[in-house]
Amino acid sequence: MLSMLARLFKALNAETSPWALAWAFVLGMFMGLTPLFSLHNVIILFLALSLRINLSGFILAWLFFSGLAYLIDPLFDWIGESLLLAPALEPLWVSLYENPLARLFQYNHTITLGSFVFCLLITPIWAPVAYKLIVTYRSRVKAWFDRLRFVQVIKGTKFFAMYQKVSGLRGGSL
Repeated sequence: MLSMLARLFKALNAETSPWALAWAFVLGMFMGLTPLFSLHNVIILFLALSLRINLSGFILAWLFFSGLAYLIDPLFDWIGESLLLAPALEPLWVSLYENPLARLFQYNHTITLGSFVFCLLITPIWAPVAYKLIVTYRSRVKAWFDRLRFVQVIKGTKFFAMYQKVSGLRGGSL
């Protein structure tokens, strides 16, 4: 867990695109807030592994939002139940349930449907917020931290220079 956090901080401090990190947080949100054993999570995991996003950020967001999901499951249940009981959507739900492939997505379950719809609705907000947090971190927090005297002393030592040389030889991973 600590090495994953270290990799995330390294990605935050590196020249990794802020959008790549933000989308890792968005995909981690989808995995964490929706029930784990569902077909759409297989698709999201495939996207996370095939796109150029930070996997440490994805996994940490997944873990964070998994814990948060327990607190807001009643909201997901209410959203899903409201959608499933809406008379105007009844033909849609019947056709989806009659289709064997669509039934694999399990959108006839209130929490699965509610959490997925919640994630779809919150993504246009969460992606720019995550991007802004990353950019703000890089411009303010990292700059402030680098100005601290003890950080400058540590960066000036031979040990730190040797560490950078060795970590660069191993691909830069912690």
